[in-house]
Amino acid sequence: MNLKSFLLTVATVFTVSSVFAQANILNAKSPEQIGVRTEAQKAVDNDKPLEYGYVDDRDVLYAKMVWEKVVLDERSNFPLYYPIDTNNIGKNRRSLYDVLMKSVKDGEIENIYDDSYFTTKRTLKDIEASLVKIDTTELGIEQLNAGEELSAEYIDRRDITAADVKAYHVKGLWYFDKRQAEMKYRLLGIAPVAEDVNFIDTENADLVELFWVFFPDAREVLHEAKSFNNENSSIPFSFDHILNSRRFHGYIYKEENVQGDRKISEYVSENALMQLLESERIKDKIRDFELDMWTY
Repeated sequence: MNLKSFLLTVATVFTVSSVFAQANILNAKSPEQIGVRTEAQKAVDNDKPLEYGYVDDRDVLYAKMVWEKVVLDERSNFPLYYPIDTNNIGKNRRSLYDVLMKSVKDGEIENIYDDSYFTTKRTLKDIEASLVKIDTTELGIEQLNAGEELSAEYIDRRDITAADVKAYHVKGLWYFDKRQAEMKYRLLGIAPVAEDVNFIDTENADLVELFWVFFPDAREVLHEAKSFNNENSSIPFSFDHILNSRRFHGYIYKEENVQGDRKISEYVSENALMQLLESERIKDKIRDFELDMWTY
């Protein structure tokens, strides 16, 4: 390595560290100043999501749309799940679900959808029924039957929290770029998956998609939100980086097909092992296309 390359590497390391380290922690005079960057720092950092390059439709030689399930109890997916208890932790550390929900409530993510085809938009009020369950206790029902006003203590409210999210459904496109002669992946949508709030904490609760977010629309928000880096806490990863670079483990549960994009579970039923093998077969089929391009 020559001197020029060495200096460039050192400069890059220090620049990245200054961008992603917990801002102002060594210079803060009070806890409120921790994590707050000055306008001058923001201007120097110029910290924005890495823009996607333009891909002409004529350059796409092959494409396959797939849907994956990212199960959050797998260790490799912990950065998307934790922290779930935010009462005793800094405000700059949140789970992916908390980031998405806060952004939807604040209007930073303007559009949410009811399915992965992004055809029907929903509002926060529309999806409230799948996020909150409000029930009345037996004492409350007796109070109502007696013609009395219902007391707040007899109302049970159950909200879906980050701890209740069991998985994420991820939609993405694998495509072969003939200009660069390589297989690439573009993430298009993501949906948190949790137990049906109406049957939550019971044995009969099914997993449902709460809402879908068009990923390119949420990149700014996900870039600002940082996930914990267990190897080096001074350089946390943004959620945008984790998802774009596929730093998660998921398995394919559906691919686009002539049968209306049917799920694997619809034609390989009640056999988890065979479903997993079918998922691997689809993955190998996509990977083999790139390998076959170099077979003469």
